[in-house]
Amino acid sequence: MTGAPAIAQADDGGVVSLDYGLASTMLALGSVPRAIASLRNWPEWVVEPAMPSGVVDIGTTAEINLEVLTSLRPSLILSTPFLAAMDEKLSRIAPVETFTVYAENGEALGRSYAETLRLGAMIGRRQEAEAFLARADATFDRLRNRIKSLSAPPVAVINFIDQRHARIYGGPGLYGGAMNRIGLDNAWKGEASYWGFQTIGLEQLAELGEQAHLVVVSPLLPPDVLTRLSESPLWTSLPFVRRQKISVVPGVLMFGMVQEALRFSTLMVDVLETAAR
Repeated sequence: MTGAPAIAQADDGGVVSLDYGLASTMLALGSVPRAIASLRNWPEWVVEPAMPSGVVDIGTTAEINLEVLTSLRPSLILSTPFLAAMDEKLSRIAPVETFTVYAENGEALGRSYAETLRLGAMIGRRQEAEAFLARADATFDRLRNRIKSLSAPPVAVINFIDQRHARIYGGPGLYGGAMNRIGLDNAWKGEASYWGFQTIGLEQLAELGEQAHLVVVSPLLPPDVLTRLSESPLWTSLPFVRRQKISVVPGVLMFGMVQEALRFSTLMVDVLETAAR
């Protein structure tokens, strides 16, 4: 997105994030966390934006390196409800603020907007947060117009688990919310948790309908899964396989916030435009 604020230094404010989505949102507001959890896996799961150099890895959320964290003398630790068991230990080091995006009775994208504003106010970047969300809305609107001009088919989005199972996305999750925001019809009409997915057997993909376009989000697990499936009578009988309406897109953090919704939406529109040519 153009017009983004300049990125600050990696020790800006001494803020530590235990969540990728919150760390990504900080970058969108022009601020860099002092440290994050699972930094080494950032390029695989978040992909974009890249994390600037100088950010410290404090270990995984399952095993935070409290000694390293203490030595950083953070001013604030950003967390989520799913890490609440750590709050007592962490609060001895610095104030802990919990942000809720994924929970019952709500949608991830809408909550991401609200929590972006709260985070911006907390780190002294309220104006930057408002400007970022205004740019996000403008981008979503442009993508919605591109989808409308395509007369895009219903789309199903999956990750493979193995040759027999997949996660299929929809409901109140981030992917589902992004698809709804840009006017893209989700071919999956079944249930999905508040995380935004349902685990299904591949035979359930037969429920998607004759016109559905399948989008597979990387990484492909196992890497040769599509090659192996080409030998499966079940797979080759599916309408989107027969019609060669399958696309693969790069990885997007499925449990992220607004930045990730924008990246996902852009990839979806790009791949559908390519398929329509």
